[in-house]
Amino acid sequence: MTNVRVAGVGMIPFTKPGQSEDWDVMTEKAVRQALDDAGVSYDQVQHAYVGYVYADSTAGQSALYRVGVTGIPIINVNNNCASGSTALYLARQAVAAGAADCVLAVGFEQMLPGALGMVFNDRKRTLDYHLSKQVEIQGWDDTAPMAAQQFGGAGLDHQARYGTSDEAFGLISVKARRHAANNPLALFRAPITLEEVMASKHLFGPITRFQACPPTCGAAAAVLVSPAFAAKHNLNAHVEIVAQALTTDVAGTFEGRSMMSIIGYDMAKEAARQVYESAGVGPDDVQVVEMHDCFTPNELVSYEALGLCEEGGAERYIRDGQNTYGGKHVTNPSGGLLSKGHPLGATGLAQCFELTKQLRGTADKRQVEDVSFALQHNVGLGSACIVTLYGKAT
Repeated sequence: MTNVRVAGVGMIPFTKPGQSEDWDVMTEKAVRQALDDAGVSYDQVQHAYVGYVYADSTAGQSALYRVGVTGIPIINVNNNCASGSTALYLARQAVAAGAADCVLAVGFEQMLPGALGMVFNDRKRTLDYHLSKQVEIQGWDDTAPMAAQQFGGAGLDHQARYGTSDEAFGLISVKARRHAANNPLALFRAPITLEEVMASKHLFGPITRFQACPPTCGAAAAVLVSPAFAAKHNLNAHVEIVAQALTTDVAGTFEGRSMMSIIGYDMAKEAARQVYESAGVGPDDVQVVEMHDCFTPNELVSYEALGLCEEGGAERYIRDGQNTYGGKHVTNPSGGLLSKGHPLGATGLAQCFELTKQLRGTADKRQVEDVSFALQHNVGLGSACIVTLYGKAT
C-alpha cells in the first residue's frame, strides 16, 4: 500500500435550490478547478468516482464527459450524505493499492427546497431498520421532518444522559455562522445571535430552524495521486491522507434504546478509533476538524465520538470555547453544513477542500495556526461513516 497525496481540490460557491446551474455544469466547474489546482490534465486521470444522491444512474459519466471522453472507469456512488466521502474513500483505495496513480473524486447535488424525504414512496423504505427503531424509542411526530426527529432525538438522548442544555446546541449555530463569515463559498455568512437561534421555529427536541442545515446545490472535487506520480510530474502535492476508515452499523445499533446510536455515534467512534490507531496519533494531535453538523446535535455528540472531549463533556467543551479559534480544536472553520450548506453528494469533497487549504496554509481569514493534522467526519444514514485524517507529507 502506497501513501496517497491530495494534489488538487476544487469547489464552487454553494447556493440555494433554484439558484444554481445544472448539476453537470456545477460538476464540470469543480472538476476543472481541481485539475488546474493539481496541475494535471483530465487525460492523466485514470479512474473517477462520483458521489451524488438525487440524480439518475450514470450521472457521473454525463457530468465528466463535459470535461473529457477518455474511456476511463467512472464509478457512481450513493451513500446518502456520505456519498462524497465514499467517493474519496474509493479513490484513495485505488491509489493506495497501486491500481492507479492519478484518480479523481467528485461530488455534486442539485436539491429541491424543503426537508429531505424518500424519493421512492411505492416500495419499502431503505431506512426501515432505523425508522422502526426510532418509533420504538420515541414514537413518531407527523408535524416534524424525518431527519429533525432523528437528530433531535439524539439531542434528547444526550440531554437525558448528561443534562445538556438547549443553549449548548444553539451555540454551535452561532459558531458556525461566525466561521462562515470568512468563507466566500458559504451559503449563510451573516452573523447570528444565540437569541435568534433559540427564537427560530422549533423543529424537534432541542432543535430549532437555525440549527438545521439548508437544502443546498453545489459541487466539489479532489485529485488524488501517488507520491511517485507527484514526483514524476513535479506536482505540489504536500497534503497526505494519513489514515481513513469507513464503518457501518453494528448489531448493537438496533439492540439498545439510543437515538445517538441510530444517527451514527457508534460508527463515528469506531471509525475514529481505527484512524487514530492506524496513524499512531490521537485527537490531541489534531488542530482542525470538518465534521458532519447537519443538525447541531450531530456536531455536539460527534465531539465525544471523535474523542475531542470526554463523554458527557461536550457542553463544557463548547462553553469553554474549545471548538473554535484559540481553543483546543477549530471545528468547521468553513462554517460547516449549517452555514456553508449541505449539497449531499458534494459535502465530503467540500470538507476535503477546506482541510487541504488548512494544511497548505492557504485558508486566508479562516486559517488555523500551526496545522499538522486535520480530521474529517462525514455521515450518511442508512448507514455509513467515513473518518479521514490528513497530514503534511514528509
